Amino acid sequence: MERQETPAAFRELVRRQGIQARNALTETEREVFSQRAVSQIVRSPEFQRAHHILIYRAIRGELRLNELETAALSMGKQLAYPVCLNGRDMAALCLREGAAWVKGRYGIDEPSWEHSDVIPPENLDMVLCPCTAFDEACNRMGMGAGFYDRYLPQCGNACIAAAAFEAQKSACIPAMPWDHPLDVVYTEKAVYRRSRE
Repeated sequence: MERQETPAAFRELVRRQGIQARNALTETEREVFSQRAVSQIVRSPEFQRAHHILIYRAIRGELRLNELETAALSMGKQLAYPVCLNGRDMAALCLREGAAWVKGRYGIDEPSWEHSDVIPPENLDMVLCPCTAFDEACNRMGMGAGFYDRYLPQCGNACIAAAAFEAQKSACIPAMPWDHPLDVVYTEKAVYRRSRE
């Protein structure tokens, strides 16, 4: 399939292949690989420097960051979680004491508004994005709804990162004008950093 001829179809193929590779992992592999990726993140200078971190709650076959939550809180870092708004926009919410989780529009656990505080995107030091596929140049592909793509340009002070399984690595992510390049991608096997050349 020629990328130039059918960019939308090529993007969908890359997305589908990344999801299939992720979903092909066994439950044991997913658990072990998630722990290894979390270790990569915790040791990274980007995480060590960050105080306010936007993190996600994994759904379906995504890399799980449960242990990262525990590590971050034990280090005194403030965690925020994405909430999808009005079918288009996203906000970062930080849970207060005794906060509750609710199911959002896509079945993702989100903090309840009444027990959370909104963190302005410019206050975030690090954003960890889920992804369906990535490449070594640190391009990311999400699920296609564009919530992160519209939100990330507002996070001017943050290291923009993704957490993914190595199996989700693609030879090339077909970039579109709205795509926001990542600074770093963490997997269970490697840390990929974007070239500044």
